Amino acid sequence: MTDGPGRAFALTAAQERLVGEVRELAREVLVPLVAGGRPGRVNRELVRALGDHGLLGRLLPADPDGPGASAMELCLLREALARESTEAETALALQGLGGHPIAAAGSAAVRGRYLPELAAGRAVAAFALSEPEAGSDAGGLELRAEADGDGFRLSGVKAWISNAPEADVYTLFARTTPGARSRGITAFAVPGDAPGLGGEALELLAPHAIGRLELDGVLAGPEQVLGRVDQGFGLAMATLDRFRPSVGAFAVGMAQAALEVAVAHAAGRRAFGRPLAEFQAVAHALAEAATRTQAARLLVYEAASRYDADPAAVGVTAAAAMAKLYATETAQAVVDQAVQVLGARALERGHLLEHLYREVRAPRIYEGTSEIQRSIIARELFRATVGPGAKGGEEGPR
Repeated sequence: MTDGPGRAFALTAAQERLVGEVRELAREVLVPLVAGGRPGRVNRELVRALGDHGLLGRLLPADPDGPGASAMELCLLREALARESTEAETALALQGLGGHPIAAAGSAAVRGRYLPELAAGRAVAAFALSEPEAGSDAGGLELRAEADGDGFRLSGVKAWISNAPEADVYTLFARTTPGARSRGITAFAVPGDAPGLGGEALELLAPHAIGRLELDGVLAGPEQVLGRVDQGFGLAMATLDRFRPSVGAFAVGMAQAALEVAVAHAAGRRAFGRPLAEFQAVAHALAEAATRTQAARLLVYEAASRYDADPAAVGVTAAAAMAKLYATETAQAVVDQAVQVLGARALERGHLLEHLYREVRAPRIYEGTSEIQRSIIARELFRATVGPGAKGGEEGPR
């Protein structure tokens, strides 16, 4: 009961086969590549392997008209990878997050230039939304995009950008109309080697590739605009809506991995003359962890299924927010409980639980904090009760 999908969302034989193949690929190919990477730097060999084995192509088809992965498939990929390697999972997710706006709204020239390279893992993408003074409040972006002939000059700072400053292309959001909040933001595809673009790496609790970008008059031609001028906020939110349930899947994968370690330890470890599993405090804590993990999995699968049926349907936004909120909060609790069961050995550098303990914290912040998810859910509750506009709106959290 601690393994596999919920029966309310029974997987097809093809989906189950995909999960098994991805986990095997991660164990045999990706984990060794992770070990050879440098902490805090983009692992290009890992990204290339994800491309070589077709996983990136599922998210970003090299053929612009080809079918991309469904939200459900994205969740299955992320959960399966997270159970074996959080680094491999994160490399896949970041490539999808940075590349999706290019696939969804890029010009023919931009799509032709980047999609084949991103799908093959030969180029690395990044999603550049956050700024020092605009994190959860994405409508408050200050990085300027000033008209220059038929193009724009970009000036300002981005912060906490995954894969920065090493990415080959940034989906970057900038202000084209001052004072217009979310109605004045435009998305651009910016090459990583553009003149005037610089940056530096940042060090966080978990050693991922993440950094700060500084733009000093970076020129962006009209063909680099993703979608329409002043409508980039909608593209950013649509991208986050698509990926939000799969953040929950990432969390579920981490929770499942931690739970399995704790169960195995409790079954084999003896204390006071009997297995830990026979102590009710331990057994009940693990039972609670297993129940919460399964509940989180079901919320994730439901949110993904709703999105695939109709991304614009009533209830899709709330379902995605519930899935991310509950799954990420659950993963934090399950990993913490697993550490408690194993004791000091779980805190030794290099232990899986020590690794998960550092990894599990960030998903409660990025792509919408837990507090933002609660605001979204509350807004949707009131909207369903008293109609649109009762709580939030375009300027509200997404």
